[in-house]
Amino acid sequence: MIGMRELFLRHVAQTSDAPLLLEVVRAQGIYLFDTHDRPYIDLISGIGVSNLGHHQPEIIKAIQEQSEKFMHLMVYGEFIHQPQVALSKLITSILPATLNQVFLVNSGTEATEGAIKLSKRYTGRPGIISFKNAYHGSTNGALSLMGDEYFKNAYRPLLPASRQIRFNNVEDLRSINEHTAAVFTEIIKAEEGVILPQPGYLKKLRERCNDTGTLLVADEIQTAMGRTGRMFAFEEEGIVPDILLLAKAFGGGMPIGAFIADQKIMSVFKNDPILGHLTTFGGHPVCAAAAHKAVEITIRDMNAFEVERKESYFKARLKHICIREVRSRGLMIAVELMDAKTVQNVVRHCMEAGLIIDWFLFAPHCLRIAPPLIIKPIEIDQACDIILAALDKCLIK
Repeated sequence: MIGMRELFLRHVAQTSDAPLLLEVVRAQGIYLFDTHDRPYIDLISGIGVSNLGHHQPEIIKAIQEQSEKFMHLMVYGEFIHQPQVALSKLITSILPATLNQVFLVNSGTEATEGAIKLSKRYTGRPGIISFKNAYHGSTNGALSLMGDEYFKNAYRPLLPASRQIRFNNVEDLRSINEHTAAVFTEIIKAEEGVILPQPGYLKKLRERCNDTGTLLVADEIQTAMGRTGRMFAFEEEGIVPDILLLAKAFGGGMPIGAFIADQKIMSVFKNDPILGHLTTFGGHPVCAAAAHKAVEITIRDMNAFEVERKESYFKARLKHICIREVRSRGLMIAVELMDAKTVQNVVRHCMEAGLIIDWFLFAPHCLRIAPPLIIKPIEIDQACDIILAALDKCLIK
């Protein structure tokens, strides 16, 4: 009989020659369980998705209740779906007044694609600027914004009039001009290994966009929903974007994303041409019901998560001769080691010991730590003990 591992490799399209090949049969809280019911601490939340933990009972209930009423009925924007309306009303109620209309999609990269189209249509300009070592998704338009040539070159030609500038470099802001439709920025550079904005930098970026009539797009696909200790990371920087991108933890484990803007901006999709942006499954009612509950829980329990206290505890525990630096905001943490090989060895040793940890796309010499926000101090201790033991093994070898 062919085993599940062999079937996976044979029939599921692969994206690397070295998949982790952990077969998970159930998940609960911060734990994944394999075919032998062995628990693994999930220290990366499925790459920023499971902020509220796995199998959150209130979200499961919301999914069940909506699935019993109806699922897909019609392409997005034609029929009135109560879950879509409720979700859009709730999320805009906690955002600045100019972020008042929501376009629901299926994922983060689709949110990026929609925002690219929206900004070009609204401004009538061709140029899109993003940042070096930025990641906004892997579809064609989002790939054009990616700030790393290694991942882009095999797929050229990409979108014309797109370019990258350096994050935290004020001089590069001069590149934003009357031909620039939008600047796409992460509030915190996630895949570069949690690079924080320098004090006042994002305000200068906001001012330059204002001066040139350029839209500022904030990609909060990884940083929103409490990950940094706030609902949205831009709040801490004292800026308001023109377009906000959400996905990952927004869906509470279900696939959904959104780009959010002012109604006057979003209205350009209605005419010249009509149906200026379309999606069949965007805002799927079951996903929208799950997202509504996830947003509701995050608002309610934000203080109880004690994100900043847990951040400090991680940093206090992560002391080792192999650790060069720990960068963080909230429970978004990068642990910089000596090199990428050491990181891969640590990832392997941790999995063998029952801990799921990862690296960063543009910072392979850093360990990624982004656990569910519900993680407890005793579980932080367990996770850090495993990491430190893995680092000791790397030193011996």
